[in-house]
Amino acid sequence: MNAPMPLRIATRKSKLALWQAEHVAALLRRAHPSLDIELVPLSTQGDRILDRTLAAIGGKGLFIKELEVAMLERRADIAVHSMKDVPAEVPEEFQIAAVLERADPRDALIASRGIARLEDLPPRARIGTSSLRRQAQLYAARPDLSIETLRGNVETRLRRLDSGELDAILLACAGLTRLGLESRITVRLDPKVCLPAVGQGVIGIECRRDDASTSELLQALEHPATRCVLDAERAFAGRLGGSCQSPIAAHARLQANQLHLTGLVAQPDGARMFSDFLEGSANQSASLGKELAERLMAAGAADLLEQLRTA
Repeated sequence: MNAPMPLRIATRKSKLALWQAEHVAALLRRAHPSLDIELVPLSTQGDRILDRTLAAIGGKGLFIKELEVAMLERRADIAVHSMKDVPAEVPEEFQIAAVLERADPRDALIASRGIARLEDLPPRARIGTSSLRRQAQLYAARPDLSIETLRGNVETRLRRLDSGELDAILLACAGLTRLGLESRITVRLDPKVCLPAVGQGVIGIECRRDDASTSELLQALEHPATRCVLDAERAFAGRLGGSCQSPIAAHARLQANQLHLTGLVAQPDGARMFSDFLEGSANQSASLGKELAERLMAAGAADLLEQLRTA
């Protein structure tokens, strides 16, 4: 009698992506002790092209396309993603079958010695980030800063700071914590200063929509409260047509059965910014996200987004 096939997890090869995949594997083994699991590390186009911004090379989907192809070709059964890297529209062949409990969604400022806050950075300080969302909000708070493109894995980015090329960098708190680098965080930026990316801090597990047995296995890992806030944020971005070319941010919080959602659309240089807040029943999370997007579009964000798309 043939042994059952192992559950194969497609993952990027970065240290953080491998940590996330191993974490999901450990949770699945705990939930299903007899389950055999193996990792399928893959290189994505987003990992290979490091000399240009994500906006210039096509957006966040470049981090997951190869993983989805592996699932379609039956070389993998599931893929593990940072949900901030997953476009608002998932191809119809796939589904995000489970999401784990959200980690800290905030952005972290990692600065050279002697700097304790964003306000402490000297004029024209060199700040590294690959995110137009972070760039826009940094410029809005500190228009005097010099912002430089920063790509590569977490270790590569930290080396550029440590070598003195940069005075500070911005990274996600969640990724630093998962890699055991929490001590490198100078300060966690208040969402009022830098609103997080849609889905930041959330690990999602994708599988083929026609693979019912795998989807059922993954339900043991589903975190309903995280799904609720994620649905609101992704509905917001989806209605706006959000991409890496568009500085879009959203942060949802769940308190009892009330959902609190803040959204933002900005110009890359921070000169124009549209932000608003909405709250309502957690049962209507996706509707709240769409409603908040409509509100910002009516206020002028629609024209700004069209300008960014055609620039």
